Amino acid sequence: MDVENITPYGGAPGDKSQQVRDMFDNIAPAYDFMNRAMTLGIDRLWRRRAVRMLRDCPHDDILDIATGTGDLAIRMARELDPIAVTGVDLSEKMIEIGREKVEKENLSEIVALGIGDCMLLPFTDESFDAVTCAYGVRNFADLAAGYREMYRVLRPGGRVIILELSTPVSGIVKPFYNLYTRHVIPTVGRMVSKDVRAYSYLPESIAAVPQGSAMTDIMIGAGFDSARAIPLTLGVCTIYEGIKADR
Repeated sequence: MDVENITPYGGAPGDKSQQVRDMFDNIAPAYDFMNRAMTLGIDRLWRRRAVRMLRDCPHDDILDIATGTGDLAIRMARELDPIAVTGVDLSEKMIEIGREKVEKENLSEIVALGIGDCMLLPFTDESFDAVTCAYGVRNFADLAAGYREMYRVLRPGGRVIILELSTPVSGIVKPFYNLYTRHVIPTVGRMVSKDVRAYSYLPESIAAVPQGSAMTDIMIGAGFDSARAIPLTLGVCTIYEGIKADR
């Protein structure tokens, strides 16, 4: 099944975007804890690797899509010394938590978080030097349309950096990965977040999202002049990089 057709609450009312927004509103208080717990803290290393990939390219104005509680936006503001980092997300509850974190880090003059639909970004063409998205593209209602929007708002010579969870291909690793993602994470997620479906949707969407060359093909089809996939930590996470050529 295509990832666009996998929704958090199945046949419940609302399209995928509405259900994703409702899900993240529901789990917002537990989101940061679950991120650390289910990745054993390795998600911080993945974000650090993604940020490093922006150091040697223009990054004065950065857009962070599906910013959630702002972890990646905050790290980029700390490490890249940009003029501005703008984060957008469907979930008001996630943004509220993110704004509290930004204020606590004394980054309010650099980082601005707000409500925004990744399918229809509220920005003019070629507004940003770089666009990022961490663990969000598999939640898009239309993956290709989301990439086209990223390409549209990106300046020539800019790049997009995508962090996304993925499925390891190693025959040794995969059984342990399946046990952990399909049984351990959903059980803990139900206990911590009180949302019965949210952490069952997670492994379902990871299994269905295009990976490796299938993902980079979608990026090229959306307009990017080049794209590559970089597997991390035995393939459980992947960084995708897309470049918009300098015209």
